Amino acid sequence: MGIWIFIMIMDMIIPIIMLVVSQMFIKKMPKHINSIVGYRTTMSMKNKETWKFAHEYCGKLWRVHGGIMLAISIIVMLLVLGKGKESIAIVGGVLCSLQCIWLVVTIIPVEKALRKNFDKNGNRKVQSDMIKSREKDL
Repeated sequence: MGIWIFIMIMDMIIPIIMLVVSQMFIKKMPKHINSIVGYRTTMSMKNKETWKFAHEYCGKLWRVHGGIMLAISIIVMLLVLGKGKESIAIVGGVLCSLQCIWLVVTIIPVEKALRKNFDKNGNRKVQSDMIKSREKDL
């Protein structure tokens, strides 16, 4: 039972971190663009607007994915309750590996959303399109 409890706790760490960080990204994102704390990619660090957008988008995404991951982790670990140490360790290791992959893969939709809403220089695409259409009218 001790190994099961240990693995259960370890498999809860990533989803719980995602849930906690999601709240921080949404409510108290880092005020200044920096290379130490926050959602740091080339696109998100273009300007204050891309920085804010990326943190809000990532925060909302991590809230949903962290909750789903937490529920799946609990269910999977309950399925191996009472099994042998080796089975528990294998399932826990696979689960943790999948969580790490899932965490990294969430970068893709955030970057797609950034590219959909901002041009390569970090300007909102809607603004860019409006400026271009005004220039054509002149």
